[in-house]
Amino acid sequence: MTIALRYLLAYTFLLLLGACAKQSSPMGGPKDEDPPILLGSTPADQSTNVKPKEITLDFDEYVNLENPSQSIIITPKIDTDKVEFLANKNRVTITLNQELEDTTTYLFNFQKSVQDITEKNPAERLRLVFSTGPTIDSLTLSGTVDFIQPYDRPNVEDVLVGLYRASDTTDLFTAAPYYITQPDSAGNFTITNIKSGKFRAYAWYDDNNSSKAEYRNEAYGFVNDTLTINTNLENLHINLSKANLSELKINRSSSSGTNYDILLSKPIVDLSIDHPEKNQSLFYRIKENTLRLYHRNLRQDSTQVRIQLTDSIGTQLDTLVYATFLESDRNKEALQITTNTGTDYLNEIKAVLTFNKPLYRITYDSLYFSYDTAGRIPITPKMTSLTDSSETRTELIITHPLADTLIINTLTLHASDSTFQDIDDQWNSEPVKATYSKLKTDNLADGISGTVATNERPLIVQLLDRNGNLVAEHYLIDTNTFSFTGIEATTYKIQVIVDLNRNKRWDPGNYRRSVQPEPIYYFYDPKTESEELIVRGRWTLEDLLISPRPKTGFPRPEPILHKHQPIKIPLDVLDITEEDLNN
Repeated sequence: MTIALRYLLAYTFLLLLGACAKQSSPMGGPKDEDPPILLGSTPADQSTNVKPKEITLDFDEYVNLENPSQSIIITPKIDTDKVEFLANKNRVTITLNQELEDTTTYLFNFQKSVQDITEKNPAERLRLVFSTGPTIDSLTLSGTVDFIQPYDRPNVEDVLVGLYRASDTTDLFTAAPYYITQPDSAGNFTITNIKSGKFRAYAWYDDNNSSKAEYRNEAYGFVNDTLTINTNLENLHINLSKANLSELKINRSSSSGTNYDILLSKPIVDLSIDHPEKNQSLFYRIKENTLRLYHRNLRQDSTQVRIQLTDSIGTQLDTLVYATFLESDRNKEALQITTNTGTDYLNEIKAVLTFNKPLYRITYDSLYFSYDTAGRIPITPKMTSLTDSSETRTELIITHPLADTLIINTLTLHASDSTFQDIDDQWNSEPVKATYSKLKTDNLADGISGTVATNERPLIVQLLDRNGNLVAEHYLIDTNTFSFTGIEATTYKIQVIVDLNRNKRWDPGNYRRSVQPEPIYYFYDPKTESEELIVRGRWTLEDLLISPRPKTGFPRPEPILHKHQPIKIPLDVLDITEEDLNN
């Protein structure tokens, strides 16, 4: 035998040896689509009077464990940081490294964590139940979860539903629950093998896989009442929404150039400034979490300003600050203007100009609409208004009705440089131009009308475009019917906010005060399984029905109203007068 032949045989032998040492799927043949089958476990399923330190499961083929520390749900809770998971050939071993509770039923729900090594087919409905006492606890709690916001909802399968013992001081923000489960793709959940007792129920979107809720940026829901579970409970519903529970406070305040900045701990929804010179010499703006105060005259001195803040969960902060306004050589922030250019109009044009700083003065000589090479419509003070003249002065509205006899398809807003002056005495350095097009009559729908099947009031009925932007809204006090007319033929969505506290916006509730988020209902067509409305030119969509969605808790029947049935509410309950209604 030649030396070359010897080398070739030796090399071939090493290749064959390496191939035999690997666990791999056989070449050829049908694809393995069968999941691993459990042959047996120690302890056996439904065992009683056992307190294992180690759990083993044997399968009919080699298996792997996929992310076991997060995928395997163990109830009641144990310290999962101490648990060791191991997959070796066809056996899964779980070393607990801790003492289990006495007379307690434990459930190991493996979900899709155990998979075969060839095609990663997960073992189906793999669960192990045993008791450290003489009986298996068998009580169940079942129900549904959903996100209160109707659009762009996260995957409901990433939600956790948990029960905390009423005697515990922990909750969904501080520790993992005693019993835990995950819903299916439709939001249905069941917690099994519960021991009789009193519990608090929560659900949360566990985006960071911590088995706890993050109260700043994860949606969560809670049941107000303690649940007494001594029989099987069904149809519990929990709505989830984001509600930032962090403390509302002033983190820092200091002079910034000639202005005074106040850095807030979180975004706010309401702001009020109390000062004798407000919007005369003292002005302000809010940008993200920073409140900036301006003073046109005061320098090298301070003044007392009262600030009242409200965050999204209704927490209020009423405080005094001593704002100092200094001389400074720092360059002042340039005035910037954005417009709603591209907006369509019908019988009245509405131009919206947004400023990065409070507006102080307008030069009307250089402000006008043009509609052809020679046609101009001068803009006068009567055509302009600030969104709220008593507040930040950063949004200017310009409106003008257009006569039907005036044939105009396009209007262009013009403002030359030095038209707008802010409170820092900065003028716009560039011209402003915005274009608006008239809606074509044959592209208008006659309208959309319908009924909200609830006796709750007031209602905020909002017409949204398909991207969720607000097109129009109605505030209903004594009726449950709505109508939108003269709208563009396109695709819409409709949502309804039940304005329980009558502040004309949606509120996410407050966990610490046991206040649930305000309900949001929306149009949904079960025939098409769509939440969108396609509106065509010269068409009318009538008799739309918007049904209530389940509220958090167990179901309570609500009378369904006829679409034309009004609800009379005492005016003192709504804190309004007859004069308010007439106006």
